[in-house]
Amino acid sequence: MAFAASPIAFSGGPFESAVRASEAPGAGGQEPAAANRLAAIAAGESAAAVIHDSVRREEPVLEVIDFSLWYGLKQALHGITMPVAKGRVTALIGPSGCGKTTLLRCVNRMNDLIDSVRIGGDMQLNGDSIFSPGVDVIELRKRMGMVFQKPNPFPMSIFENVVYSLRIDGERRRSVLQEVCERSLRGAALWDEVKDRLHESGLSLSGGQQQRLCIARAIASDPEVLLLDEPCSALDPIATNKIEDLIDELSGEYSILIVTHNMQQASRISDYTAFMYLGHLVEYGPTTDLFTNPRLAETNDYVTGRFG
Repeated sequence: MAFAASPIAFSGGPFESAVRASEAPGAGGQEPAAANRLAAIAAGESAAAVIHDSVRREEPVLEVIDFSLWYGLKQALHGITMPVAKGRVTALIGPSGCGKTTLLRCVNRMNDLIDSVRIGGDMQLNGDSIFSPGVDVIELRKRMGMVFQKPNPFPMSIFENVVYSLRIDGERRRSVLQEVCERSLRGAALWDEVKDRLHESGLSLSGGQQQRLCIARAIASDPEVLLLDEPCSALDPIATNKIEDLIDELSGEYSILIVTHNMQQASRISDYTAFMYLGHLVEYGPTTDLFTNPRLAETNDYVTGRFG
């Protein structure tokens, strides 16, 4: 399938655009309430994102650099520049259709599978462009784990689900597979619940357990980034609490980028939050600041439920 990638260079470094955005009027203080960026975006106009200084002070594991994406003639992402901090949880929020999942899917190049897609800009994982011509996409995806909205365990045993990535890499030593299985299930807070049932099908688990099994499978290969696409949207409140507790435990050891529609969840589990609207990054900063003292009135309107 056709896929055109066009990484571009910046004379002032990857985050020159972000610096310019943060120095725009209002970035150093409260933005005037009359400034209606969202209306301008909806009208097809450009509006510089407000990126808090504290975001740039973090060491990035992933750098999104002036990134745009089109589905055919329709542009879905518009010049997004943002670093994702290493060892932190970063949440992507915004109304349905704002491009959160599209951006997340670009990180492990899942949109390659759509033949009408083309991109501009770049993404760099620990300094390496993920769109360079020589990049092996299979190897790239081994450097990150992805968990989807609906739990998707493979139709095989719990044990084989967890060690699947090692199996396809050719690992056959039983001792290594057992060690990785136990470590990953412990990391996903599932070991005590399934240690005596490892031979049973992963499909026999409850919905919440299946999602934690998928997280165990994702961390088995020790990924550089863990991508979570609304991992709690199909779960009940009790299972959701367990996943949120797990994300909190994994934070620090893993760099996590999560898409969520739940404002309370974003405020509970993330260190940084990026607010998106119609494919644009609007404001990006520490979660506590975005939810209690955002720079933009539009951000405050969204996180307080006035629209969206």
